[in-house]
Amino acid sequence: MPEGDTVWKTAKEQHAALAGRVLQRTDFRVPRYATVDLAGETVHDVVARGKHLFHRVGEFSIHSHLKMEGAWRVYAPGEKWARPAHLARVVLDAPGVQAVGFELGLLEVIRTADEEDVVGYLGPDLLGPDWDAAEAVRRLAERPEAPIYVALLDQRNLAGVGNVYANEICFLRGVLPTRAVGETRDLLGVVDLAKRMLQANKDRWIRSTTGNLRAGSTTWVYGRRGRPCRRCGTRLLGGELGHLEGQERVVTWCPRCQT
Repeated sequence: MPEGDTVWKTAKEQHAALAGRVLQRTDFRVPRYATVDLAGETVHDVVARGKHLFHRVGEFSIHSHLKMEGAWRVYAPGEKWARPAHLARVVLDAPGVQAVGFELGLLEVIRTADEEDVVGYLGPDLLGPDWDAAEAVRRLAERPEAPIYVALLDQRNLAGVGNVYANEICFLRGVLPTRAVGETRDLLGVVDLAKRMLQANKDRWIRSTTGNLRAGSTTWVYGRRGRPCRRCGTRLLGGELGHLEGQERVVTWCPRCQT
């Protein structure tokens, strides 16, 4: 599932392409919204909230979530799409530009005034104007028994951390993913690291937590199960961890560097 920085970059790209333009045609390729027509409406802005995306058009918001495979792309009129047409879920045509949402895990049209009803449960957005480190710490501390890895993925605590960052934060803070929040020292340092990671990556498509952008060198532990730790050389271990059965995510750690 995309991290918050990917959604932030997507919103920035979509906003640059569409904001201020009047839509000439809209094509919603999901049954529930197949008859919705926003042609003639102005795109006011495109914003991200955690991992959620809102195209604000007229009095409405096109709310989408990329989930695992989703993406929004910008094309010139008539330009060939990078993905097959049958994967498109929505097409927005404006003068000189076309925006296409592919394989969106969630797509709905709501009134802009009702956005908080959809995302009001989210914690402070790491890349948003509402970022509040103290509030993120407070929310994390409310569930002291939760594994720190699971708590970081819980969007109710802080919005924008995905599996890559949760793994990398645990490694860089030297804590096992299974360590309880209540036993994790300096939660403010944890959320500050999350903020700095997403901030460092928000303007580039190649995500790196090591500072190295070369292929195969961008992460400390994520995606490296069974390989040597970049710090101590110990073989990295891996497994699955989640709050509920069926919601486990792949987790990787160093048994020596993380305690």
